[in-house]
Amino acid sequence: MKKNTFVLISLLTTHVAFSQEVVSTQGDTYSNGTGRIDFTIGEVVIDTGTDGTNFITQGFHQSSWNYVGLEDHLPTYEANVYPNPTSEYLTISATNFTGVSCSLFDAQGKLVTQVELNSEITTIEVKDLSPGAYSLILNNDSQLLKTFKLVKNQ
Repeated sequence: MKKNTFVLISLLTTHVAFSQEVVSTQGDTYSNGTGRIDFTIGEVVIDTGTDGTNFITQGFHQSSWNYVGLEDHLPTYEANVYPNPTSEYLTISATNFTGVSCSLFDAQGKLVTQVELNSEITTIEVKDLSPGAYSLILNNDSQLLKTFKLVKNQ
């Protein structure tokens, strides 16, 4: 009897250990005449493929996506903003800083802070801002220079 119970428990444990189940609060299914894709939100990427135009990722637990980018309005103007994503401070590095202002906007387009660059390295404290997406715009009196898309973490 003990041997049969042990075998039964072993089989059930093996079945549970090797079964796959996803419990997700978000996701969807898309299909057309040539294919179907099912996805859940909250997966870690294990592979990304591209044909040069389109990207597709596959994996599990894609929980920490950070969409960042740069709009280069004046390619000859050189500036960097780091770290991105950030949690406490943003650092703006620009060799040509005279007459350049920096405006930080939240995802709704509300101006959060505005400062004049005062040296090659300017630091902005962001630790009290809510987590989310932000845009940092560098401009001078006559034109937009760069727009950085940033992410503020906890």
